Amino acid sequence: MNDRQRLLQTLRFGTPDRLPLLEEGIRDEVLERWQTEGLAPDTPLAALFPSDRRERIPVDLEPRPPQPPVRAQEDLEPLSRALDPLDPARLPEDWDLRVREWNARDYTLELPIHRGFFLTMGVNDWTGLAQTLFLLKDRPALVRSVMEIHGRFLLAMTERILRDVTPDVAIFSEPIGGNDRPLLSPCDYRRFALETYQPILTRLQQRGVPILLFQTYANARPLLPAVAEAGFNALWAIEVAPEAMDYRAIRREFGRSLSLIGGIDLDALRRGPEAIRREMEERALPLLESGGYIPLADGRVRPDIPFAGYVCYRHLLERLARTGRL
Repeated sequence: MNDRQRLLQTLRFGTPDRLPLLEEGIRDEVLERWQTEGLAPDTPLAALFPSDRRERIPVDLEPRPPQPPVRAQEDLEPLSRALDPLDPARLPEDWDLRVREWNARDYTLELPIHRGFFLTMGVNDWTGLAQTLFLLKDRPALVRSVMEIHGRFLLAMTERILRDVTPDVAIFSEPIGGNDRPLLSPCDYRRFALETYQPILTRLQQRGVPILLFQTYANARPLLPAVAEAGFNALWAIEVAPEAMDYRAIRREFGRSLSLIGGIDLDALRRGPEAIRREMEERALPLLESGGYIPLADGRVRPDIPFAGYVCYRHLLERLARTGRL
C-alpha cells in the first residue's frame, strides 16, 4: 500500500496496512536547541524519523496587488479586482509538468483553499481583530460582502485547479479562537463563514475530492455541529488545550462522520517518557479502536521540547502506526 492509499484508507475508516506517519516539520530554532542535546549537525531528520510523503498544490490566493482590510463599502470593488482567478501568476509556471506528475502520484496531494474567517477579513493584530468585531456588530452586510467576494474567487480557483487534477485533501484553515471558546458564535460562524464556504465545498464533493479537512487552531468545539453539517468530513485541531477539544468526546458525538488527525497533547513531550506513553495510551488507543484516526501531536514542536522527549514520542508513534500497540 502506498502513502496515498494508506492515508485515504485510514481517514475513510478502511483497513490500511499501517497508520500514516505525519510530521509538520521542525523549525530551525528547534534543531539548534537539539544540537546542544546530542543531535549531530546536518542530521537528516527524515532518516531518523521517516514520514509518509505529502505534497501541497502551490496556489497564490492573496489579493494582487495587496489590499488593506475592507472597512468601508468603497473598499469592495478594489478587493474584487485584486482577486482575479484568471491571473496566470496564481499557479506555478511549470503547472502542466506538475499536473502530469500529480496525476501519476503514489503520495498524498493536498489543496489549501481557504485561510478562514479572520485572515480573510485582514486580521493580523489586535487592532484588526477589534475592527472586525465592531464591523460584525455595526456593518454585518459589509462583512458578508467581503466573505462572498473571497468565496467567489476561491470557487473559481477551485474549478480552475480541478479541471486538471483532483487532490486527495482540501484544507480549510480556521484560526478562530482561544482555549476557552471561538471568537464567533455558531450562528455567526454559519452566517458569515460556512455559508460562503458552501459553494466551494459542494464543488469539491462533486469532483470527488475525498477528504474535506477542517484544520482549526484553539477551541472550535461549539462550531463543530455546523462544520459537520456543512460537509466537512475530517478534523485536525492544532494548538488547543486537550480538554477543550477532547477527541474521544468528539468521536462519541460525531461517530464516523468526522475522521480525526492529531489529538496528542504536545505538553506531554515536555514531561518525559512516562507522561508521553500515558498520553498516547489514554487518548490515541481508544480512538484507534474505532478507526478513522491518525495520531499526531497537536502542534508543531517548540524549542522547549527536549530532543529526548521528541525521540520518545516518535518511537512510540512509529510503533503505534505499525502495530496498533505501544
